Amino acid sequence: MADQNTDSGGAYRVLARKYRPWSFDDLIGQEAMVRTLTNAFSTGRVAQAWMLTGVRGVGKTTTARILARALNFQREDGSGAPTVDLKEIGVHCEAIMESRHVDVLEMDAASRTGIDDVREILDGVRYAPASARYKVYIIDEVHMLSDKAFNAFLKTLEEPPPHVKFIFATTEIRKVPVTVLSRCQRFSLRRVDSALLTEHLKKIIGLEGLKADDEALALIARAAEGSVRDALSILDQAIAHGGASVDGEQVRQMLGLSDRGRVIDLFEAVMKGDAANALATFRELYDGGADAAVILADLGEFVHFVTRVKLSPAALEDPSVTEVERLRGKAFADGLSHKVLARAWQMISKGIGEVQAAPKPAQAADMVLVRLTYAADLPTPDEALRALKDAPSSPSPSSPPPRGGGGGAPTSQGALAVATRTAEPIPSAAPRASADAAPSLRLNTLQDAIALADQKRDISLKIAFERQVRLVDFQDGRIEFQPAPGAPPGLSSEIQKKLSLWTNKRWAVVVSSKDGQPTLHEVREEERENQLRGVAAHPHVRAVMERFPGAQIVGVRSTAPAQDQDVSAAEPPPEDEE
Repeated sequence: MADQNTDSGGAYRVLARKYRPWSFDDLIGQEAMVRTLTNAFSTGRVAQAWMLTGVRGVGKTTTARILARALNFQREDGSGAPTVDLKEIGVHCEAIMESRHVDVLEMDAASRTGIDDVREILDGVRYAPASARYKVYIIDEVHMLSDKAFNAFLKTLEEPPPHVKFIFATTEIRKVPVTVLSRCQRFSLRRVDSALLTEHLKKIIGLEGLKADDEALALIARAAEGSVRDALSILDQAIAHGGASVDGEQVRQMLGLSDRGRVIDLFEAVMKGDAANALATFRELYDGGADAAVILADLGEFVHFVTRVKLSPAALEDPSVTEVERLRGKAFADGLSHKVLARAWQMISKGIGEVQAAPKPAQAADMVLVRLTYAADLPTPDEALRALKDAPSSPSPSSPPPRGGGGGAPTSQGALAVATRTAEPIPSAAPRASADAAPSLRLNTLQDAIALADQKRDISLKIAFERQVRLVDFQDGRIEFQPAPGAPPGLSSEIQKKLSLWTNKRWAVVVSSKDGQPTLHEVREEERENQLRGVAAHPHVRAVMERFPGAQIVGVRSTAPAQDQDVSAAEPPPEDEE
């Protein structure tokens, strides 16, 4: 790791440049790539072009320079070969790492996107390197090149001269043509884990002779989201903000983050259904400078942490987690169910979008917290149904919903639909026509015609048979039907042409003035309505509807064993048996 304090002119060097890696040993979080390159160099299987991809700040350009240094490593006495063991500084190393070597050319494709810029490179490819072993071209943000520029590269990339290597870097790998990707060896640089990034920051603080508490470094690592450059930039800012020492409170104020301890208090108030305390805690965080959306994001992050702890206690060993989060997160994980945590996560995720789009974010965040508190102790649909089944009698319409501390306020989660029945499946269509069709295929029913359209993958005709054909008569070779409202005027000729082609016989398709049978779609809709009416008459469902005014039944699915009685036909038990 480099430790130069200043530039050659005596100016201060920011930490992101001062501690930029100079060898593969200095790279953090990219072990898979380093292992692959080590094996490739040791066996002599060195590629002709590489594609480095990853989010900003994970080390793409730095890796490209280290790779160029490895390709051109040479000692003062002229010995040396391409190697990833770069513990000593070679003849070309310093110039390559400082981006001033004549044979290692770096180009920013974001500002030089045209074919003329690429032609300059291709013209120089023909000439041997001036002093190094290889002429290396490093092209950053390569996805910004134009289509013509990419096409100009293809031939040279496929058969480059032996003295030329290409290294591309991009944050948008999907924008790079596959014809270019197929000619390169690709490495996806990973986001650096928060725990590893925290240890890296701690090491740098020690080298700088400064002090920083673990909470501050953990906050910086989280804010960087896996980017080493972002983490060092934030640390630079925190050192300037706090002087010789950096603590968590300073970092929170600088970044506009919320107090983690108070976020946990907010979570506790929400899970208890204490709306007043939740709103007061949020207002305290907001007045302290935290952004409304950031507060909800931190709340969602803690919900995620508690869920992880509930699934695997190993999450408590994450070094980026503070002691307060560790202790209180374990207690919440023991006391809350998976369903409650999952529901809270969904509501917070949706709420963050609402807050970001709202003209007054603080008010929108208040309403999100109100929804969370009122939903905290509501049962999930299956829990509500189980409770109603186990209850000795159905509740009266005047009974208030069971809430703790919230009075009789109705739920704001939308309609609650609970339905249990043994649903009888809708009769399926006849078996598909045989794929090995005879010279003349016979169709006896409309279902046979639908199956044939399905076999031929003609979805439009299949839908027409099901939704637009009110059948009057069907015989092999002849169909008489009444078109349903909305049917296209040329439907009969379309049916006649396709059935004649598929069955190898002439078909007569007649549009009738008689009233035809309901379409298959209309029959299914009628069956569905009958199912819903049957479910609505069931005493358990009636009890749910009375308990939650305004609820609607939106669908029916089978949850009971096959031998159970169909609830759509069930009658309420006598009063003396309820």
